[in-house]
Amino acid sequence: MCVRMCPLTAEEAQAVLDARATPGTHAIRYVDRPDPTLDARPGSLVPVYIPKDGGLAVAQLTWGFELNGKPNAVFNTRIESALEQLRPNGRGMWTKAIAEGRCLVPIRAFHESHATEKVTSEKTGRPVKRQYLFRLPGARAFLLAAVHEGDRFSVVTTAPNASVALVHNRMPLVLGPGESGAWLGPGFAGLADRSNIALASEPER
Repeated sequence: MCVRMCPLTAEEAQAVLDARATPGTHAIRYVDRPDPTLDARPGSLVPVYIPKDGGLAVAQLTWGFELNGKPNAVFNTRIESALEQLRPNGRGMWTKAIAEGRCLVPIRAFHESHATEKVTSEKTGRPVKRQYLFRLPGARAFLLAAVHEGDRFSVVTTAPNASVALVHNRMPLVLGPGESGAWLGPGFAGLADRSNIALASEPER
């Protein structure tokens, strides 16, 4: 379950798009340790790439769908559930979003809580699950698969690969180089297996 990530700013996200016209250039710098005060959580406004006029455009969307009158209540989308809803006569909250609203979230890193490791909270003094930060090695930024409907989006999750399984039983659907077009295209279901993506992790503290 992804509940915290380090997104690009809207200006950085646009700069990355603009730089695609000049291969070999880097629009943003590598940040060794993303600033945690800039992290996004459910309810945050986050720059997202959406398909537009044959290309991509930056849109500021709110992370999380409403459920039972509660805003931002559903912020992750299990790829298995979404694909099930795409079958003939399938229906559910993700049916339209997975069919028509696939999008991309540019980030520097994401966090996951360890299933068993705990540390003492600096705020409350109580034990809390240790947070691990995950990055794509050597990348200034990378993309998460997501879905959106209206002005809201949800991060798509899948079964963890070897990089994440020791920490958590789910992971965001991280896209590798050249896979953004596949997620936005008709063959997106084939991206559910993330065993080919190697991620680097480190405990937050």
